[in-house]
This record gives sequence, C-alpha cells and structure tokens, in this order.
Amino acid sequence: MANLTFHGAIKGVTGSAYLLETETASVLLDCGLFQGSREEEKGNQADFPFDVSKLDAVIISHAHLDHSGRLPKLVADGYSGSLYMTSPTCELLEIMLKDAASLQERDAEWENKRRRRSGKSKIEPLYTLEDVEATLALCDGSSYGQRREVVSGVEVCFRDAGHILGSSIVELFIKEDGVEKKLVFSGDLGNSCAALLRDPEIVEQADVLLMESTYGDRNHRPLDETLEEFENIIEEASENGGNIMIPSFAVGRTQEIIFRLGELYQKGKLRHQAVYLDSPMAIAVTEVYHRYQNIFNDEDSETMQHGKTGSLHSFLPVLRYSTSTAESMALNRIEAGAIFIAGSGMCTGGRIRHHFKHNLWKRKAHVIIVGYQAIGTPGRALVDGAKTFRLGGDEIAVKAQIHTLGGFSAHASQSQLVDWLQNFKEPHPKLFLVHGEANTKEVLKEHLSHAGWSATIPDYGKRISF
Repeated sequence: MANLTFHGAIKGVTGSAYLLETETASVLLDCGLFQGSREEEKGNQADFPFDVSKLDAVIISHAHLDHSGRLPKLVADGYSGSLYMTSPTCELLEIMLKDAASLQERDAEWENKRRRRSGKSKIEPLYTLEDVEATLALCDGSSYGQRREVVSGVEVCFRDAGHILGSSIVELFIKEDGVEKKLVFSGDLGNSCAALLRDPEIVEQADVLLMESTYGDRNHRPLDETLEEFENIIEEASENGGNIMIPSFAVGRTQEIIFRLGELYQKGKLRHQAVYLDSPMAIAVTEVYHRYQNIFNDEDSETMQHGKTGSLHSFLPVLRYSTSTAESMALNRIEAGAIFIAGSGMCTGGRIRHHFKHNLWKRKAHVIIVGYQAIGTPGRALVDGAKTFRLGGDEIAVKAQIHTLGGFSAHASQSQLVDWLQNFKEPHPKLFLVHGEANTKEVLKEHLSHAGWSATIPDYGKRISF
C-alpha cells in the first residue's frame, strides 16, 4: 500500500510538494517556494513537515520556483540524493536558483543593516549560492518518454506538459507485492494556443491523478483577438513615435513575446528600430530555449526558419541583448522607436522600473501588460488605472497608455483542462485538484461533476492510500 501526503499548493497555487511513501521508499514530488503574502512566504522558513534524511529521491516537474524553489533548503537540511527532472529543467534551474539565492542574500543583507541599527539579531537567507551549487550537483536530467527507476520499486517517466521549456507531466509507476499502481501529476499544463511549445501530451491511464487548476474557473481570451490587439498597439506606437515597455517574466512569457514580435517583423509590420531584451536572466533563458529547439512544436519551428538559423534572435533581427548595467542605462537616451522587454513581470523590481522612470510620464509611451498582475503589486496598480507610480521616494506621473492583453497565459484554461482530462480511460483515476485558489477549485469541481468526474479538493497535510 502506497501513501501520498499533500504538503503544498493546496490552499493556493504555490509551494508545490507531495510526499510518496511506499513500504521501501520515500519520494518527494516537487519542492516549491511559497509565494505571495508575507504570511504565505513564512512557510519557506519553516522546517519541512517530513524527515528529510529519509528521502530516497526527489522529482521536479519544472523549473518555476513555486515547484522547485526550496530545493537548496532541502539540500542544506541534509538531502544528498538525486534530483530527477528533464534535461532542459536542469539548465533553467541553474539560472533561476542562482538568481533566487542572490536576491535572498541581498535582501538578508539589507534587513540585517536595519536590524543592527535597532539592536536586533541578524537573520540568515533562506539559502545561499553555495547551497545552490550543492543542489545543482545532484540534478539528473532525462528526456521526455524515458522511463527509469529512481529508487527500488518506483519508476518515473516525464511527458511534455507544454507550459515552459522542459515542463513535464510526471508519471510515477509504483510496484509493490507484484502489483503496479500509477500516480500521475499534471504539473502545470500549458495553454495549447501558446507559441513555441507543444501541446500537453495525452495520458490515458492512472490510478491516482493530481491535476492543476490555476485557471479552472475561466477560459482565456481567443488568441487571434489577442494577437490582433497586440499588432494594433505596436502599429499605434510606431505612428506616434513612442517607446513601448513590456514587463515580462524571464521564463516562457519573454520567449513567446519575442516570437510574436518576430512574426510581425517577418510580415513587415514591425517598424520599431530595435527590440531590447534588457534582462540578463531572460537572455540566459532565451539561450537555453535556443539550444532545445528540437522540442518546439513543428508549426512554429517551421515559421522560424525564415531566420538565418531558425533561432529566436535571427527570426527577430532587430532584437538586441542588454546585459550590463551600463548598457541598460544607455537605453535612457532613446527617446522613441524602441521596445523594451524587462522584468519583473509584475513590476515589483528589476530593470522595467528603470524604464518606467524615463518613459512612464510621456504621453506617447506605451506599456503592454502581458501577464497576470497579483493584487497589491505595482503592475496591478497600473492595470487598475493608477495616476502615479512610486519609484523609491519619487512619484512618477502615469501619462503613458496602459494596455492589458489577456491571451498570453502559459496555463491551460478550464476547457483545456477538461479536454486533457477526458483522455483518461475508464475506470477513472481518483482525481485530486491542486494548484488553484479555493474558489477556482470549487468552480472546476462543480464543472467536472457535470462531465462525469468526481474530484476531491485535499486539505494541507491530507494523507491518502492507494
């Protein structure tokens, strides 16, 4: 009898962690950061709710930090076994975890300066770059469709989830007393309309299924409408001479935006003089995407062959990389005719704020919001019509035109989740909804009941046997 305990992504969409225990093995599925409010993020500092020393293997669905971001803490707490994931995830993880560690070390340094002045004891970062290096040494990459043993009695196979490069649907095969049971974790399922990546692979059989529900209560805006609006905004900005600023996350969203701009360029509809990718992290990620073009979808790969090498960079020849701080600051001299893509995606930090300082107060400038903006973030304030934008001690007037595009989501919509689920043959697996806000999961559960599915919404710490 195998047991599964839900340790994260239960009350919300972050902190992914599920513990599989068999008679002879203990396997952790995902080890993600809790993200969001300060209260939620306190969970990152807490001890793991299981004995780290008894873990035999760890499996990671993909590189986003809400699925992988606590791995260095796990290693610092004593885990020394292998970390199983796809090969692209290994490469993306190096970029993302090093960036996360640098931010945590910096934040701890700033906080400790404040604490010294008030006589308080210092704090330690959640993990360090040294912890990240130790973590990366344990990564073991696999190809899609490669079934392999991770510990006696447990085998894993990764299927393409189509969410970000290397993202996977995880199939776990558990053999006890000569009987094999199958656990499937959807990971984050991709939007079948998204660029570059393939549609989520079909899985037809499982005994237990954990399925994400991030957008389980809604469908996305049709992609053709989004692309038409995107093109119209670009043309309008070209006509009035303003710069365009696109806050974008480094992994996935940035690469799709570059591809969509490349489509416009190839059609002769991009008249801007240059597109600047002003994010060292996004540049590094884009280079990883270039190395794994063999797992792009056939249609977009064929489209990119218009470029000299089929890379994103050659598909969009006006793309320029801005790596150093000096190069980024030099962009301030550009008064018009440029597109700046920079992080952070919700405008909470990063170089996009630097571009806001020099452009947001200009009536001819444009800001294109291409991703979800959480409540309380500066990006959400812009979407909600803020008249000013705070940068340090300054208040910047918002005179630029703010555009919100809702069709670039990297997650499956409600209808896409249901379509993927309907591929499972009878008898239906035991279905558990994870990775979703409470109301979203309830809506999806009710919707699925009409489609002949009985779904369970697990509580944090719930343990099931199968």
